[in-house]
Amino acid sequence: MNTEKIEGSFVALITPFNGDGSVDIEGFRTLLQFHEENGTVAVLIMGSSGEVSMLTPDERRMIVTETAKFKTGKMKFYYGCTGTNTESTIDYVRHAGAEGADGAIIAAPAYISAPNADIVQFCLEVADASEIPLGYYNNPPRVQTDLTAAEILTIARHPNFTVLKESTARVGQVAQLCAAKPDLSLMCCCSPNLGLVVPMMALGGHGTANMTGNLIPREMAVISTPWRTGEDAFACREQWLRNLPLLHFAYSAVNPIPIKSLMQAVGLPAGPLRKPLRPYDGEMLQKGLDILRDLELDKAYGYSLSAGRIAAE
Repeated sequence: MNTEKIEGSFVALITPFNGDGSVDIEGFRTLLQFHEENGTVAVLIMGSSGEVSMLTPDERRMIVTETAKFKTGKMKFYYGCTGTNTESTIDYVRHAGAEGADGAIIAAPAYISAPNADIVQFCLEVADASEIPLGYYNNPPRVQTDLTAAEILTIARHPNFTVLKESTARVGQVAQLCAAKPDLSLMCCCSPNLGLVVPMMALGGHGTANMTGNLIPREMAVISTPWRTGEDAFACREQWLRNLPLLHFAYSAVNPIPIKSLMQAVGLPAGPLRKPLRPYDGEMLQKGLDILRDLELDKAYGYSLSAGRIAAE
């Protein structure tokens, strides 16, 4: 098993849909090529940004099978494999491994609000059954279960766990994890509301597992570069502060509503959201388009703001 640490920008990819609501596999191809060309080191397909909870089991397996065909070796392909229980999670992980995934990310199964000790055991059982590297997503806003630093370090001792994505707002927990130096890629959510990115990188983190890289992959690659020199630190600070308006916009509603709405408006493969989620339009969409214009991201990436403005009207 390749347990090489991931360092840099790990983008939680959206799931593109066609106009009829079906999964847009060619859209995936375009997005994956876009990220390979713009500094992303790994992608998470079918995380929460990928509307995974609204995909059918057949769609989830099909997405793994089809997108794995697009691997070139330049970027790691991880898949969101959390099921409704331990057995279904193991099934998704095994399927991803059989299809050539580089790894899988799991979180506490949603809705059941399991005790922390049960989720630690869940992680260890999945890891025992896995033939590919795993990451754990500590994401209490989505699943309520919120692991402590000590519980995460227990999971980290399993050799199959190689990545942590932290999405609490506890800078102190980030410090505890960095101080312990587990054999994990320590990463965090890019939400400016949580405020973890700069502390994580300053304390020795390995990158960010981010959503905003769907729109600004090059900038998130700079923000996510481990700090080995003062230049790394200053470049991170510059890009973080410059792009702060877009980061706040990306988290102005539950993901992926803002980011996917904006992607569709500027011509990236995105398509509709799965109902009951509804896209931004009108004033809220225009706010995002204005941010892209002010940051000159239309020039940097060739985004079509004129088509987006029509959608905003």
